Amino acid sequence: MPASLLEQFDVSEDTIRRIVAETIDGADDGELFMEYREGEALVFDNGRLKTANFNADRGFGLRAVAGEAAGYAHASEFSHAALLRASDAVSAVKAGYSGTLADAPAGTNRKLYGEENPTSEPVFGEKAKLLQEIDAWVRDRDPRVRQVTASLAASWQQVEILRADGRIAHDVRPLVRVNVAVVVGEGDRQESGSYGMGGRKGFGEFIAEQSWKHAAEEALRQALVNLEAVPAPAGTFDIVLSAGWPGVMLHEAVGHGLEGDFNRKKTSAFAGLMGQQVAAKGVTVVDDGTITDRRGSLTIDDEGTATNRTVLIEDGKLVGYMQDRQNARLMGMRPTGNGRRESYAHTPMPRMTNTYMTAGEHTPEEIISSVKNGIYAVSFGGGQVDITSGKFVFGCTEAYMIEDGKVTQPIKGAMLIGNGPDAMHRVSMIGNDMKLDNGIGMCGKAGQGVPVGVGQPHLRMNQMTVGGTRT
Repeated sequence: MPASLLEQFDVSEDTIRRIVAETIDGADDGELFMEYREGEALVFDNGRLKTANFNADRGFGLRAVAGEAAGYAHASEFSHAALLRASDAVSAVKAGYSGTLADAPAGTNRKLYGEENPTSEPVFGEKAKLLQEIDAWVRDRDPRVRQVTASLAASWQQVEILRADGRIAHDVRPLVRVNVAVVVGEGDRQESGSYGMGGRKGFGEFIAEQSWKHAAEEALRQALVNLEAVPAPAGTFDIVLSAGWPGVMLHEAVGHGLEGDFNRKKTSAFAGLMGQQVAAKGVTVVDDGTITDRRGSLTIDDEGTATNRTVLIEDGKLVGYMQDRQNARLMGMRPTGNGRRESYAHTPMPRMTNTYMTAGEHTPEEIISSVKNGIYAVSFGGGQVDITSGKFVFGCTEAYMIEDGKVTQPIKGAMLIGNGPDAMHRVSMIGNDMKLDNGIGMCGKAGQGVPVGVGQPHLRMNQMTVGGTRT
C-alpha cells in the first residue's frame, strides 16, 4: 500500500480527525475524501506523436450532509489552513439543523484489482514506439488507409476516506485504455472505424502483439465495411442489437433513469414504478461494481461503501435503484455502493458501475433469422437521452440490413430513436451470449465523468423507429 495521504498533511492526524468530527457533528453524514492521481496520455496521429501528456494532482474534499442539503469544500493542498477554511465553509450547512449521524459503511478486505501503476510501466519511450508500430502496421494492411490515430491513456488513483467516527477506507485504482481509429478512402469518399480496449490493470495484455493487432484489424475492418455502406433507410424496423458495446443504449436510455437521485426527485421516467412491469418479461438488468479488473468496477465507492451486484429490473419488473448514501437515506433504502465522484473537487452522486442485461435462451443466429426485414446494429457511437421523458437517439457506427433472416448490405447514417421504458417493452428475444464491452466506457452526469462498463447479449427489439437518409 502506498504512503498514507492522511500523513501528508502538515498537521497531526489527531488534529485532522478532530476537525472532521467537529465539521460533521450535528449533520446526517459526511467525510473527508483525499486523493492522489497520476494521469498519462499519448496520441500518435497522422504519422507523428501529436500529444504526450503527464499530470499529477492531489487534494481533498470535505463534506457535511444535512437532510437534502450538502456543504462541500475542496482544496489542492494538504494543509491545516486549507482544512480549517474548508471546515468553516462546510459547517454553514448545519445552521439550524439537528441530525443523527448515519452508520458508517461496513468495511471490506476485498480487492478487485491490483495496485500496479500503468503510467510508469512500460516507460514513455516504449509506449511511443508501440504507437508508431501500430500506425505503420495499419498503413501496410491496405492502400486505402488515409489516416491512423493510435492512443494510450492511463491513470493511477489513490483514495483515502476519513469518516466522522474515525474510520478510514483505502483504495488504489489503476486504469488503462488503448484505442485505434482508422480513416479509409476511395476517390472523394472517406469513412472511419475504431476499436478500443482497457480495464483496471496494467498495460500488459493490451499491448501484447496479438491484442493491439486485433484492435488495429477491427478498426480497419469497420472502416472498410463503412466504405461499402449505403445510406440507411428511414422508417420502422425490427432491430437486432449485437452483444457487448451496444449495451451503451441500455446504459443511457434505462440506466440513468434508475439512479436514486432522479427517482427521489421524481424526475425519472421510472419514478414511482417500483414493483411494476417496466420491461418485457425475461429482461433482467443489473449494475455490478464487483467484477474483477473491469473498467467500471470499484472495491469501494467514493463514500467508502463496498460495491455490490444490484438487480435493477428482474424479469421485466422494477426492483431496485442505484444509491449513494444521501439518496438512500432520504428514500428509506440501503446504499448500494454507487456513490461516485470524478475527483476530490466534486461531490458524490449515484452513478453506474458496470450495467448490463443478463443472458436469455436464444442463439444470435436464431434471433437474426427471425427477422424478415430489419436492421442489425453492431456498434454505436454518440447518443443523447432525456432522463425525464426517457427519449433517446443513438447513432450506429456499424450496421447492416437484415433481409429474409440474413445479414446483407452494410448501411451508414442509421439513427435509433425511441423511449427507454417503451423500448424495453419491445424486447422480444434475448440472446444467450451476454458479454461486456471491451473496457472503453466513459459516463457523463452533471459535469462529472467517470469510467463505466456496459454489456448485453444479442437482442431483438420489435418495430423501432430508425432515422436514415432514404425511404
